[in-house]
Amino acid sequence: MAWPGERAVRAAGDGLRTKDGLRIGELAERTGVSARSLRYYEQQGLLRADRDANGYRRYGPDAPETVGQIRELLATGLSTDAIRELLPCAQGGPGLVFCDRSCGAVERQMAQLDAEIAELARKREALATYAHVMRQRRDQDRALAAMALRSA
Repeated sequence: MAWPGERAVRAAGDGLRTKDGLRIGELAERTGVSARSLRYYEQQGLLRADRDANGYRRYGPDAPETVGQIRELLATGLSTDAIRELLPCAQGGPGLVFCDRSCGAVERQMAQLDAEIAELARKREALATYAHVMRQRRDQDRALAAMALRSA
């Protein structure tokens, strides 16, 4: 039986046979990911495609699930290098299977996010200080202007 998107062909003597895999357009349509992104994932070593004799890419039956996992991991802010390291730990469905690689990569990403959050909090505090000083100066300028108008 063919999986969705797979083309079935009749071969002499062996009944119904399937061509191998999904073409890039079929995979893009099935996953909602652009063909350009799929080519990028392949270039980054995240997704594997075989080539037809005519050079067309063919993706295996697990490609839609792999693309979904890549998208989930990208949404966490992980780099493609980290995702390449994690994909062997991604087995069936969302999430990762426990392994030293997955724990290490996830913990490193969380530490990086914590550092970025701390830096953003520092920047926000600096801006809040500037805003406070600017409001004070504005209020002082208004008060001085009002006094000047009253004394004129």
